[in-house]
Amino acid sequence: MSQFGNLYSQFYDLLYSDKDYIGEVAYVDNLIKTHNKEAKTLLDLGCGTGKHDELFCDKGYFVHGVDMSEEMLRIAELRRKGKEDKLLFSQSNITELNLNKKFDVVVSLFHVMSYQNSNNELTKAFKSAKNHLNDGGIFIFDFWYGPAVLTDLPVIRIKRLENELIKVTRIAEPILHTQENIVDVEYDIFIENIKTKELIEKKELHKM
Repeated sequence: MSQFGNLYSQFYDLLYSDKDYIGEVAYVDNLIKTHNKEAKTLLDLGCGTGKHDELFCDKGYFVHGVDMSEEMLRIAELRRKGKEDKLLFSQSNITELNLNKKFDVVVSLFHVMSYQNSNNELTKAFKSAKNHLNDGGIFIFDFWYGPAVLTDLPVIRIKRLENELIKVTRIAEPILHTQENIVDVEYDIFIENIKTKELIEKKELHKM
């Protein structure tokens, strides 16, 4: 089951509007050009709303994004306009993925690997990446580094953002399970319609 519910998916891009997607894609593109300069095709495991993938397309790659959240992919599909021949999305759990095609590059960004909560899940995700790579292909991913988590413990964070239609407040409360190497992040999300003053509350649990 996806850890990203419908409400969270709907306002995901607003919540991360301050994220430096352009800088991240430029950094990954530089890694690709350094280690596999002839790369043309790219698979994104856990693509979310497709923001990275849209930018990878602008860099000249043919991109296939995969995510298990139907709601996220519904937003991602909107990014295909004008890029239909270079950008594709499909729904799957990355641990069970079988696209029957291979890519020059596989990426998995924004802590997708951190959501693989067991050694078995992580191994399956790595195998999915391997099985979809061409010979000489490269796999680029990020993760939440365990020793850093223990050194700089996660704390309660509050984020407030708004646009012309809504105000969003997200309270993130982490619960650290040291023996399991897992952090449960409990989200309380409040969305206020600026015009009608209607308020919606949603709770979600993200295990990382």
